[in-house]
Amino acid sequence: MNITKDGLIKVRVVPNSSKSELIEVEGKLKLYLKAVPEKGKANREVIKFFKKKFNLKVKIKSGEKSRQKVLQVLE
Repeated sequence: MNITKDGLIKVRVVPNSSKSELIEVEGKLKLYLKAVPEKGKANREVIKFFKKKFNLKVKIKSGEKSRQKVLQVLE
C-alpha cells in the first residue's frame, strides 16, 4: 500500500460491487465496495474497510463526493 510520508493514501473507490476488496492496478489502489454511494454509506464503508483489514484508523481528507479519495491515516 502506498502511504505518503504525510500519512495520505490515494484510492479510487468503485461502489456497488459484488464484494469488498482492495487491489493495486498499475501502482494505483482501487477499492471495490459492496456499499451503495448514497447517504454516505460508501464513505463509511471505506473507513470500516481500512480499520478491519489493515487496523488503520483513517478519515476522508478529500473526495467525499468523488470516486477519487485521499485518506488521512490517524494515530
